[in-house]
Amino acid sequence: MPAPLLVLGSIVSVQFGGALAATLVPLIGAGGAVVLRLLFGTAVLLVVVRPRWRGHSPRAWRSVIGFGVGLGLMNYTFYASLAHLPIGVAVTIEFIGPLTLAAVLSRRITDGVSVLLAAAGILLISEALTVPLSDLPWRGLLLAAAAGTCWASYIVFSARTGAAFERLDGLAIAMVIATILTLPLGVSSIGSWTPEIVVKGLGIALLSSVLPYSLELLALRRMTAHAFGIMLSLEPAFAALAGLVILSQRLTAVQLVGMALVVVASAVVLGFGARKEPAQSTST
Repeated sequence: MPAPLLVLGSIVSVQFGGALAATLVPLIGAGGAVVLRLLFGTAVLLVVVRPRWRGHSPRAWRSVIGFGVGLGLMNYTFYASLAHLPIGVAVTIEFIGPLTLAAVLSRRITDGVSVLLAAAGILLISEALTVPLSDLPWRGLLLAAAAGTCWASYIVFSARTGAAFERLDGLAIAMVIATILTLPLGVSSIGSWTPEIVVKGLGIALLSSVLPYSLELLALRRMTAHAFGIMLSLEPAFAALAGLVILSQRLTAVQLVGMALVVVASAVVLGFGARKEPAQSTST
């Protein structure tokens, strides 16, 4: 299968997994949804990868711990934002994290201008220019922005972890750390885990972690950062599609324009600004 189709499959899987998680958040809270996803995803990775726990340097452990903390907090703050925002809005705002990180690292004027373009898009999609400030869902907006910050941290520590650990050992260990970190946040909802909720949790783990990671690993062996970045910029659009199909969430014309600005800015920074070399996974 062509690499772009694999990436497209990964994007669709992640966003529809996020939309499925949004149906669980009102029932068991963001903490419960995150714990379900991480528990199942971690279990699958541990069985498949069987990581080596010994023989790693202190620097490698610092990297993988940072990776796990960033992964856990990124998922929790994003899921928490879904209780207040449509998934398309949450993903678009979250995107400002990796977008800003890439622009700062590149130091190109074009990328700086693109970040300003994305900021304008965020203003439009948040409805800050059309809705009284007192009526804005500030909690959701701040949580989505926090998720974007954690996503940027995740990318940095992901690269360091990938260089310090063989195969997927670092990812599997980071997932264990993220699960331990978020477990207290979901303990209170364990009594509400009915068979239906557990099945949905398994679906979220497969759609948001296992399947997209596998598809990306296959694709990134044959793609450059340039091509991968352009395709990654489509995530907000597919998030809006998942929100419409699964959650019946409709965005206004102004919000769609804002999303388009972020998608264009992301394509410029993450795609056209990337070097012609193998890409690295940045899935959430």
